[in-house]
Amino acid sequence: MTARAMWRASLRLGDAAVPVKLYSAVQDRRVHFHLLHAKDLAPVKQRMVHPDTGAPVAPEDVRRGVEVERGVFVVVEPDELKALEPPASREVEVLRFVPRGLLRSQWYDRPYWLGPDGDDDAYFALAHELERRGREGIVRFTLRKRARAGALGAARGRLTLTTLRAAEEVLGLEAPPAPRGRALDDREVGLAEQLVEALADRFDPAAFRDEHRERLEALLEQKARGEAVRLERPRERRPSRSLAKALQASLRRAGKVA
Repeated sequence: MTARAMWRASLRLGDAAVPVKLYSAVQDRRVHFHLLHAKDLAPVKQRMVHPDTGAPVAPEDVRRGVEVERGVFVVVEPDELKALEPPASREVEVLRFVPRGLLRSQWYDRPYWLGPDGDDDAYFALAHELERRGREGIVRFTLRKRARAGALGAARGRLTLTTLRAAEEVLGLEAPPAPRGRALDDREVGLAEQLVEALADRFDPAAFRDEHRERLEALLEQKARGEAVRLERPRERRPSRSLAKALQASLRRAGKVA
């Protein structure tokens, strides 16, 4: 299936511009349920009602508000929200280039592909140079009425664009508590080294599937055919209290010890 471009823009690098098209790099494959009435399976409609009277509330009588303290709301009018929107733009401005891998994974939000939009030579030259130098660009742009920051990268001769989270959304290493416990002995360290080497392999994306969605789709197909459904709960694997025993068991499953 041919992907459809979501947006057209220009990558701005100083005085140079590279026209591009934006494509989604992920797709929603979740099963979406409808809410049905239990007796006749009629679709249930959701309505806005007043919490005290239960009377329906018309859409034009609804306002957006933020609770600043218990029971106290600040109401924002539609025209006030409109005034906060950034000016529309089809420009992706490259601010700087940084070494690839400098940003930690929690900075990355949603990935996109960028395709050429007329100037193929400039597009592929930029993708080639980013890959060759091991760099990614820090960019800013406006998409869907929001100013955004992003990371411009390259993979296999194609440009990528990943939106970045805001600084206040990203938690550092100080967020989780520091680990505490005894030092590992030589035997445990050796077993851990063996396990890491035993499991070393190339990344195979096809091996990581949404097993819950696949089981759910199989269940829906069974029920649609009128077949009886047998439910089985997966067995829980109890963790070992001994790190050494757990590592040895993992090595046995990997086929590295007898």
